[in-house]
Amino acid sequence: MSEFNGATLLITGGTGSFGHTVLKHFLATDIAQIRVFSRDEKKQDDMRHELQTAYPDLAAKVKFYIGDVRNAQSVHDAMPGVDYIFHAAALKQVPSCEFFPMEAVETNVIGTNNVLHAAIEAGVKRIVCLSTDKAAYPINAMGTSKAMMEHVVRANARVAAERGDTVISCTRYGNVMCSRGSVIPLFIDQIESGSPVTVTNPDMTRFLMNLDEAVDLVKFAFEHANPGDLFIQKSPASTIGTLAAAVQQLFGDTGINVIGTRHGEKLYETLMTREEALRAEDMGNYFRVAADNRDLNYDKYFVEGKVETQADESYTSHNTVRLDVAGTVDKIMTTDYVRERVKAVTQ
Repeated sequence: MSEFNGATLLITGGTGSFGHTVLKHFLATDIAQIRVFSRDEKKQDDMRHELQTAYPDLAAKVKFYIGDVRNAQSVHDAMPGVDYIFHAAALKQVPSCEFFPMEAVETNVIGTNNVLHAAIEAGVKRIVCLSTDKAAYPINAMGTSKAMMEHVVRANARVAAERGDTVISCTRYGNVMCSRGSVIPLFIDQIESGSPVTVTNPDMTRFLMNLDEAVDLVKFAFEHANPGDLFIQKSPASTIGTLAAAVQQLFGDTGINVIGTRHGEKLYETLMTREEALRAEDMGNYFRVAADNRDLNYDKYFVEGKVETQADESYTSHNTVRLDVAGTVDKIMTTDYVRERVKAVTQ
């Protein structure tokens, strides 16, 4: 992307699956520097050595910053000279956030606010924040914290637009296959150990996208965002039962053990609510949901009213394209992780 030529990009939570994939997409371009900001020194050291081995001529482009988005000062310290930010730092595990909801608030809500305030003060040009389908009609602590994060994004986007040229936007996507802590690697490990795969509810549906698609969505948001926009990728879905069957078709049938729904899980996920669909623009492979730019003059809404408040339906993992086992096999084979594990099994 020509906009990144000679630029400095900061990735918060940059040692995660998303950060690794961003480096794969950007490292060989004319970008000047990529800053990886995270709190885990071991993961940073591992990533540093991986880059030095795989990209010896390019690894020097990547600079590592130890810090935590909860610590506003550490965020400020990483900000001078940054042109663009991909904000991926988050607590993402549904059960852990259920048991420790304030930890989710500290990272996902307050941490995001810290990043955006520091970025606006530093004059960063564009920021894309990563959200989740669980933020739409949230029923769990993780989704609720991400929903609040989206409100923080929109509020700061409004302030940034009034103060200067910083453009802040957001992406929302569903399950990223083979990202850290996701279910496909668990299924493969269980099969290879000879155990049945553990399925919470075989009828539960989930969107499926790979890490490259997640980065493409963020790049699309970067290119097309107006302040406060939310971008959503159209994604297929499968049932968890179908996903388990697809993984077993590739790695062996060890049976299925239905263990029941975990804390805070939904039967299906929503990527775009009925209310958001009213102001959504279909952009081909993506939806752009414009920010609600109404001001605090509530009288005109209470007195005059607004008849149209929601569209006929949301965009969910129940009403999107539903993959069968063969289609799910094709989809999961788009991930580097599954291809490498299949290759290892067949060698």
